[in-house]
Amino acid sequence: MAKKSDKIVFYGTGRRKSSIARVRIMEGTGKVTINNTDIEDYFGMETLKVIVRQPFAVTNTTGKYDVICSVKGGGFTGQAGAIRHGIARALNEANIEYRPALKQNGFLTRDSRMKERKKYGLKKARKAPQFSKR
Repeated sequence: MAKKSDKIVFYGTGRRKSSIARVRIMEGTGKVTINNTDIEDYFGMETLKVIVRQPFAVTNTTGKYDVICSVKGGGFTGQAGAIRHGIARALNEANIEYRPALKQNGFLTRDSRMKERKKYGLKKARKAPQFSKR
């Protein structure tokens, strides 16, 4: 928590796959800014916008907080998941009473699924060269 121009700011870091989001929330009108771009312009698909706003819907705080975040790495879906994780962590910091609802919906749990590393002797993580008897 930090004070920025007489507004209290809460921070949260969200991660998913190879995406990392640094999220700041402060009391406001519900405006979401991602990498200095409005959410409507940043995400094309409506489902990604819904994913980002899910923590607010669960805690009944839609329109109460402004979100400013910077996100890098991964694709759009991973970035949306990382932003959701960061917003949930920041909301948890803002009010501890939101924790049970956020935890029950799985927003505070980091999605640990990552790309599997490539192994030597194989073409990809699991794909092997074609076998030939002769």
